[in-house]
Amino acid sequence: MRPLLPSDLDAAVRALLAVPPSQRPARARWLLDKANAADRYRLRQNRPHPDYGTGTLLSLVALVERAPLPDYCDAGYCACLAVFLDVVLAQQADSAADITHQAFNLANRPYLG
Repeated sequence: MRPLLPSDLDAAVRALLAVPPSQRPARARWLLDKANAADRYRLRQNRPHPDYGTGTLLSLVALVERAPLPDYCDAGYCACLAVFLDVVLAQQADSAADITHQAFNLANRPYLG
């Protein structure tokens, strides 16, 4: 996935506001997964993914159901932003753990590298 920008965060919040609170963590994971898939596709095919856009959250959210952006950061906006950032941080921690685990395995088994 391309780097997150403030406009991506607003777009993610709009997508999360469009679903019930109980579905927001799953929707946030879905958004990140599909944006990652779209970016990998874009890099391989040199064109946007036909269903998920260019690898940015902004381009993906333009293709899915979304609520209007509130005029200010009300409680609903903040709650959705918190859910989204929790999922982003959890995925980053998982990625870091995977990289550390892979490095450890390769360091102890040079014949695998």
